[in-house]
Amino acid sequence: MANLLRLLLLTLLPAGPVFAQAVTDPQGTPNDLNRNGPASTMTDTSIREFRIDIPEQAIVDLRQRLALTRYPDQIDNTTWEYGTDQEFLADLVDYWQNRFDWRSQERELNSFDQYKTEIEGLDIHFIHQRSPHPEAIPLLLVHGWPGSIAEFRKIIGPLTDPTRYGGQASDAFHVIAPSLPGFGFSDKPDAPGYSPEKIAHLLAALMERLGYERYGLQGGDWGAIINRYLAASYPDRLIGLHSNFVLAGNADGQASATPEELEKREIREAYMSNERGYQQIQGTKPQTLGYALNDSPAGLAAWIVEKFHGWSDIPQDQRSNLYDKFSRDELLTNVSIYWFTETITSSMRIYYENRNAPRLGGPVGYVSVPTGGAIFPAEISATPRGWAERSYNIVRWTVMPRGGHFAALEEPELLIEDVREFYAGLRP
Repeated sequence: MANLLRLLLLTLLPAGPVFAQAVTDPQGTPNDLNRNGPASTMTDTSIREFRIDIPEQAIVDLRQRLALTRYPDQIDNTTWEYGTDQEFLADLVDYWQNRFDWRSQERELNSFDQYKTEIEGLDIHFIHQRSPHPEAIPLLLVHGWPGSIAEFRKIIGPLTDPTRYGGQASDAFHVIAPSLPGFGFSDKPDAPGYSPEKIAHLLAALMERLGYERYGLQGGDWGAIINRYLAASYPDRLIGLHSNFVLAGNADGQASATPEELEKREIREAYMSNERGYQQIQGTKPQTLGYALNDSPAGLAAWIVEKFHGWSDIPQDQRSNLYDKFSRDELLTNVSIYWFTETITSSMRIYYENRNAPRLGGPVGYVSVPTGGAIFPAEISATPRGWAERSYNIVRWTVMPRGGHFAALEEPELLIEDVREFYAGLRP
């Protein structure tokens, strides 16, 4: 991860089918959404309703593959030192095969209003959950890898309808949560170049099509990086930028940092030195890895769940207690989205594109949009506030008492509160 962070800072700093029902769009036109790959070359600006509907045969096929899982050996008296622990994975695979209820998870995801629209030749899937409160702020929630829209299902309700969850009407947001191109229920790009920068422009086009002249941003992981490009390119459209993954460097050595911040950064860097192998292969040869992960659901689960294990706030002497943070259903719903849509390979390419796609604009420079940082202690990188202030207009900086990389799923209450308080000071 340290190499990724250095690469990102160099670019950011200045010096399978998708399965769905055929539904009817708001204008009454039937749309066959059971499509895979880029949308047609004809420009179609319609916004079509969408519901997830995985064919039963795909679920049967998944269970058959899980039943045939062939596990590798594991060194005695080890757990996660060499990678995903076999005992943990076997338990998860057994649950996935015999007890996991995809239809229940599908119904929960379908409780959100979902749509598709074509942006520059790609069908982009998104949740668009409108608040019942008329003064709600439009908020673009952007996920990363290996995440999905499923990360946000604990926070969408409280953000859109706060009075039902102990908040005030003045805390309300209209939530727009897209599946990134190549992820989940969005189309897979069939051409190179879909870097975080390019995706930022696609999401700006999505918000424009939805009629939102000004809106807020929130994201972590690649979502935070995409949002920074968006904030730098379209500052006049944005109310604020909220991030739980704030990246910034200190190239000239002049940025301030407390001894405590520097110690924390060194600790996270040391920890991540054994956590970045995935990044090198995904940034260089994602296609090769994709053959295995697209064919083996157990392998896919092992690859993804290891990140949830390694990047979450679990005490070092309790590293096997991942279920204290995420339920089996939560972990497997996210993995199942990758499996059923066959998007693990296309999703991993964002690492390759970030390294290799040509820049579309100049250096990002200073982000003038008011920015709030939610700093979770087990995040994969620790940026001192003084460093961040050299790159962003920091107006809020919250050091969280607990939590890790997948904040919306791991510590939803803390994230919701911070998003509300950050935007409370920015509302018109």
